[in-house]
Amino acid sequence: MSRFVSVLRMIRFEHSVFALPFALSGAWIAAGGLPPARDLVGIVVAAVAARSAAMAFNRLVDRDFDATNPRTAGRELVRGVLSPSWTGGFVAVCSALFVAASFWLAPVCGWLSLPVLAVLLGYSFLKRFTLACHLGLGLALGLAPAGAWLAVRKGFTAGWTEPLWVGAGVLCWVAGFDLLYALQDLEHDRRQGLHSFPARFGAGRTRAAAALLHLLALAAFLGLGRRAGFGTAYHLGVLACALLLAAEHWLLRDGRLDRVPLAFFQVNAWVSVAFFAGLAADYALADGGAGSLLG
Repeated sequence: MSRFVSVLRMIRFEHSVFALPFALSGAWIAAGGLPPARDLVGIVVAAVAARSAAMAFNRLVDRDFDATNPRTAGRELVRGVLSPSWTGGFVAVCSALFVAASFWLAPVCGWLSLPVLAVLLGYSFLKRFTLACHLGLGLALGLAPAGAWLAVRKGFTAGWTEPLWVGAGVLCWVAGFDLLYALQDLEHDRRQGLHSFPARFGAGRTRAAAALLHLLALAAFLGLGRRAGFGTAYHLGVLACALLLAAEHWLLRDGRLDRVPLAFFQVNAWVSVAFFAGLAADYALADGGAGSLLG
């Protein structure tokens, strides 16, 4: 039990709640409001299991780099609180749960969960080879809205491109904040020969690239609003996202890296919640948009 608690602490399991809203947004779009309860349960299980597998695998394969980085030297795998074999078993169980939940939702989701799992685990290796590692993380999270949409629709029916707009926004949002987060490890990445954007281009260009990506994220969200015909509630949610992102960049102005935990784990984490709140409210206010728990 102590090892289980340690692995949950290592992967910051409590932050799963902030990874869920964008996935749920895909489900809401598919259902035109509240999805069936069975689908909601399956989507939550799949999303939490997928994130847990990806986070634990990242800690597992990066443990040698973590040991050389003062910021991460206290992580459980580095200190020996968790063994690589036990962590690998945790990854295997979470991966199997993700695939099983996907098949339970729909056969098409089950088969597609296999390449998705490859993306979720594979992004951890990208930093060794390419500057696109930040986009790789964004893609890993950006697949969730489309997966949840498919879980509700059970196939590629009309409107299948709408969750792709959410996914594009998530990709840019995640890649943007990952650039800012990676500023903490700029010197370490250079010493270790890792291919992060900050290590290659420096802090100033990294902040500019992150701002551009966040503007593109907002553009994708607005594009969805126009395509789907969303109203005031949705656009207020997007406005809240914009204000949160602006606050994140303001907190980190002038190289204030000591504020990264505040900007990342508190301000930035609420972007997904604000987006989903606006989307769900828009459907709830529309005629017949509340959906049905009975499906």
